[in-house]
Amino acid sequence: MRLVLLGCFWALTALPALALPALAQEVDCANAEMQMELTYCAEQDWLAADADLNAAYGVARKLMQGIDAELEASQRGAADFLREGQRAWVTFRDATCAAEGYAMHGGSAEPMVIYGCRARLTEQRTADLEAMAEEY
Repeated sequence: MRLVLLGCFWALTALPALALPALAQEVDCANAEMQMELTYCAEQDWLAADADLNAAYGVARKLMQGIDAELEASQRGAADFLREGQRAWVTFRDATCAAEGYAMHGGSAEPMVIYGCRARLTEQRTADLEAMAEEY
């Protein structure tokens, strides 16, 4: 009996993953209406924002490494502080967005709210990193 239940569980959890590639081909995010589509589109927005963030972080990191290279060893730390700040920011973003998701806690829209929050905060962080790079 346990084996049958375990098999059913795995089959049910695999179904949404199998549907995602098909969903990606059919969803017009500009006209999404169903919750599954809205959530999918919100996730895509967040993934795009995250890719932009990673690019901006890479530029800022190289800049900080360049600053460090011009300093005496005892004075270096720009790249390390940037990394620490980014890690703290990710923790902040994820906790903030989990809290924001509680507006729809337990409902089918909760993931959409979280993805939307992550996209918004990630876009803001990207702008901050780009501004940092422009200052130097």
